[in-house]
Amino acid sequence: MNLIETSVEDMPDKEQPASGEFVKVEKLTPDSRAVNTIVKVLSKSDVRHVTGRDYSIRRVADALVGDETGCVYLTLWNDTIDKITEESTLHITNGYVNLLRGNMRLNIGKYGSFRLLAESPITEVNTENNLSDKRYAQERRDRRYGERRGPWGKFKWLL
Repeated sequence: MNLIETSVEDMPDKEQPASGEFVKVEKLTPDSRAVNTIVKVLSKSDVRHVTGRDYSIRRVADALVGDETGCVYLTLWNDTIDKITEESTLHITNGYVNLLRGNMRLNIGKYGSFRLLAESPITEVNTENNLSDKRYAQERRDRRYGERRGPWGKFKWLL
């Protein structure tokens, strides 16, 4: 992923998004997908090491990001952790929101991207409205006995 420091004003006309395309943090929901937003990094947690499904060790950290309407935690993985610093401003494209233990998290994901902006359009961040502090009901993903997931979705094994 190439990072280019730029400002929104420096973007060519065909790349410059219409004002309606950007989502303010306060409008994010647990089901938000294809999130395009500009946020400022307030703080970054220490790096933790977790084991992935393929048993590889991955680095993960959280960054508190936000705009004038609110803030939310952004999950950072592996090399992305080193590229993002406190006080930097990010233009996130095609991000998504998920729930981690009932709390909202903004993610960049493998289909999303981000760019560091040289000039920040955000002067102040509203930390009073932290969306990650709110608890949401989360559906359980337990499977019943004999039920498996395969390449074609959910099906029952013949026992």
